[in-house]
Amino acid sequence: MITNDRERKRTRPPSREPSGPARKTSAEEPETSGSGRVPAPQAMRNAARQLSELLGRAPQSVSALKPTDEGWEALVEVVELERVPDTSSVMASYKVVLDPAGQLMAYERARRYTRAEVDREGR
Repeated sequence: MITNDRERKRTRPPSREPSGPARKTSAEEPETSGSGRVPAPQAMRNAARQLSELLGRAPQSVSALKPTDEGWEALVEVVELERVPDTSSVMASYKVVLDPAGQLMAYERARRYTRAEVDREGR
């Protein structure tokens, strides 16, 4: 059966999204605490998402996150070169600096290693 746009609009169920203050914020909208700093889980998501946009690679994990006077600092693990077997893939740890609102201010590659590599003491 072929329908036109007007018929589709009439048959659409009403939106069930909450409105007003009960509405949840999306990943794009920074959710800040009373101090103006995004909470740690939001900072982790922001670090991973924004680094992914810059590098064009999906992060594997956020391995560290700490608050700083200027916002947040995170270490994000990324696969730089996929190899077979998977344990020989080249990984990188990126240091990501976020402002208090969770926006990426700077990043740098801190370390490269193979996925199977285990940290040794003193490193």
